[in-house]
Amino acid sequence: MKLIENLTQEKYEQFCQKHKEQSHFLHSYVWGKFQEKERGVIPHYVGYEDDKHNLVAAALLLERKLVLNYTYFYSPRGYVIDYKNKELLKEFTESLKEFAQKRKALFIKIDPDVKLHDLDIEGNIQEENNNEELISYLKSLGYKHLGFNKNFENNQPRYTFRLSLEPTIEEITKAFHPTTKKIINKGNPYNLKLIKNDKETIDNFFETMSQTSDREGIVNHSYKYYKSYYETLHKENMSDLYVVTVDVKKLKETYKDKIKQIEDNIEKMSDEKYKDSEKNANKKQEFINQLNKAKKEYEVIEPIKEKELTLSAILTAKYQNKVWTLHGGNNTLLRELNANYFIYYEIIKDAKKEGYEVIDFFGTTGNPVPENPVYGIHLFKKRLGGEYTEFIGELDLIINKPIYYIYKTLVPIRYKLQKLRYNNKKK
Repeated sequence: MKLIENLTQEKYEQFCQKHKEQSHFLHSYVWGKFQEKERGVIPHYVGYEDDKHNLVAAALLLERKLVLNYTYFYSPRGYVIDYKNKELLKEFTESLKEFAQKRKALFIKIDPDVKLHDLDIEGNIQEENNNEELISYLKSLGYKHLGFNKNFENNQPRYTFRLSLEPTIEEITKAFHPTTKKIINKGNPYNLKLIKNDKETIDNFFETMSQTSDREGIVNHSYKYYKSYYETLHKENMSDLYVVTVDVKKLKETYKDKIKQIEDNIEKMSDEKYKDSEKNANKKQEFINQLNKAKKEYEVIEPIKEKELTLSAILTAKYQNKVWTLHGGNNTLLRELNANYFIYYEIIKDAKKEGYEVIDFFGTTGNPVPENPVYGIHLFKKRLGGEYTEFIGELDLIINKPIYYIYKTLVPIRYKLQKLRYNNKKK
């Protein structure tokens, strides 16, 4: 057995293709090159060969330089390896330690694409399948487990929803939450327009991301980052750009027609022949409520001067058998048009049509309570019917223990100062 320090793209990708159950765009050769370009990290594509020169494990290691020639490595979504093979995991870990020591690394961070245990849709643990033993074994090899965070504190989400695309699109739709199903079954009453893979709409995408960041307090990347991400990955058929817009003039006309129709219904319910029926009185009140709602919504639409408004936008990632809804934002205005449901349904249909097996909605909370600021995001993704998935979390393979703990003490202070500066700039 020996460590191969510089796998070719062909050999690295051929091995990754054989491990479909662990396929992840964060493992890809392209992702390493993109991170080198945008983040200044150094990608290393390492492999582990058996005595017959067959690869049995591989990893993308992103090297980030620190002060005094120290460094650390991050393997996004962990190694491509059989985590059940304890001997192989131990040998690969020892080889990586030697690799890292030669480069003055403090640690190697991993966050494996391995479920901690099965959950039902409400987040209740199903005890028959869990990987707590794997965490214990990794700790025995020198990895430090960084805890079971509930939100988005780490490099990658520890919770997500993953939807199987194996059923027919009719079966997938049928499994949606009733609220989602009702919205989807209405079709496209507001004539929303879907634009796919028009590079000019990256501006529209960035606008929705900026609004979402300001509204929900989430971190937003730069315009340059998103543009480079799309151009780099789309060229390799690893990303699609979806943008949903609405024609404001036609929307106003639609609402005027809607209001007129409801008013006609109310007038009809006011006829003498309807007055004595309790059922019809309730129906009339229902129409009145609809009218008030429609007029309130129109009050928001009426002042809009733009000819066309971007409502929702998503950048996906695609790799091997999966699609991820990686970056997405929604306009603060006109949320009631449900453009987010429309765009997700189109992505699901496209992924199914293109032969992908799983769609990952890339991140949710492990604390799904109404008080949680991201509860709305969780509820939306939950209603799409995927499997609620919890990963084992982040682990650091500590290489230089004394300096590692100094680094871990100083970094949170640095992040707090950066966040303070960021918040001050926004004021």
